[in-house]
Amino acid sequence: MALPSFRLDGRTALVTGAASGIGRAIAVGIAESGANVACFDLPGPGLDEVCAEIEAVGVKASPIAGDVTDAAGLSAAVTRTQADLGALDLAVNSAGIANAAPAEEMTLDQWQRVFDINVTGVFLSCQAEAKAMLVNGGGSIVNIASMSGTIVNRGLLQAHYNASKASVVHLSRSLAMEWCGRGVRVNSISPGYTATPMNTRPEVADQVRQFEADTPLGRMATVDELVGPAVFLLSDAASFCTGVDLIVDGGFTCW
Repeated sequence: MALPSFRLDGRTALVTGAASGIGRAIAVGIAESGANVACFDLPGPGLDEVCAEIEAVGVKASPIAGDVTDAAGLSAAVTRTQADLGALDLAVNSAGIANAAPAEEMTLDQWQRVFDINVTGVFLSCQAEAKAMLVNGGGSIVNIASMSGTIVNRGLLQAHYNASKASVVHLSRSLAMEWCGRGVRVNSISPGYTATPMNTRPEVADQVRQFEADTPLGRMATVDELVGPAVFLLSDAASFCTGVDLIVDGGFTCW
């Protein structure tokens, strides 16, 4: 029996939140697996930098500045992706934000902004991507959620963030069931504590030590450790996986 392929050669991907952190690592990893990649994020030098990394691998890249809360902008991004790189058949939606506040003091604006980006932004991204994939004959979408959608992080006052990531998990399942008969798979990845720029700042060093102590593997994930799970779910090796939430947390949710 031939082993299933984890390669993405000849395919076209769109990655939101591609300029930094987990999104950036996944965008480069997708390129290393053979796909051309459109990188979508807010304007800034990170977009051009990640596209340069991708092109150094030997595939094509397209930097696209925009905001995931802008439906028209996302639709235009898909159109540009297909014009620059070919028919869209892969997508990873990694754009998101986090912050903290006690629930009893949280402003409506703070609550709403987290949901606008983390939930509505993921929905609008999936909607724009799937409209193309359904025409193109199918595809695979991976949304970046969080283990915070499954557990409540001890000591972190982030009811809005936790609720938003739980929404991403169930949104992904719901879309998976809507589109499963038309060739579009939708899955999510729920990372545990990960060494993103936000979690490697000197001012959170004490907090990070607690994160690591609470994780069975004794450390945070590197952003590169999210690449394999994403490439797997995008690839033909995961052809029978849809509606899955893959928790990548170093064992955190076992305790």
